[in-house]
Amino acid sequence: MSRIFIIGGAGQIGRRLSKILSGKNHSVRALYRKPEQEDLLRKMGAEPVSGSLTELDATSLAAHMKGSDVVVFTAGAGGKGGPEMTNAIDGEGLKTAIAAAIQAGVSRFLLVSAFPEALRGERVSDTFENYMRVKKMADVALVQSELDWVILRPGTLRDENGTGLIRAGLAIPYGDVPRDDVAATLAEIVEQPAVSRVIIELTAGDVPVREAVQKIAER
Repeated sequence: MSRIFIIGGAGQIGRRLSKILSGKNHSVRALYRKPEQEDLLRKMGAEPVSGSLTELDATSLAAHMKGSDVVVFTAGAGGKGGPEMTNAIDGEGLKTAIAAAIQAGVSRFLLVSAFPEALRGERVSDTFENYMRVKKMADVALVQSELDWVILRPGTLRDENGTGLIRAGLAIPYGDVPRDDVAATLAEIVEQPAVSRVIIELTAGDVPVREAVQKIAER
């Protein structure tokens, strides 16, 4: 059994991940911001931890993380609040979480990032361009840290039911992926610590999640 701390626990991937991990008898603690999210996280099997990533400093966040084996960062502004919120959550929030993990002595850190080719070739807003820039710089900050990191870059996220079949690799063609399968992949990475210091691109595919992650672990 591992002890997992999820930042962005009330988000769509965070909730799914809490349910999967708790169903496998892992201990899950999930950071949430809005009071109405507390009961939902409990239903997913997680212990809710109240706190806002935009207000917590590294020391305060480290106190919440203390005793965890793995930190999973799935937080994101989701385009709400414009560039300022993206910068605060996806950018500075990630840096705060890195510092907190180091302070708390939690070495393993999983980050949900963005597929580099997302919407390339299409007309996109300045807000989206800023989002992609911030995501890349967040990846850089984590890679340059002393942590045992894994960066997961899913394609376009979909809400349809997951299939349990994915395509995952260091560099793969761009595509879509159900949020269910992103969460399942994260859960599998948690359970395969040999997957370390690697950036994984992820889309829907035809390989079972466990097998796909195992191939990366054996690379």
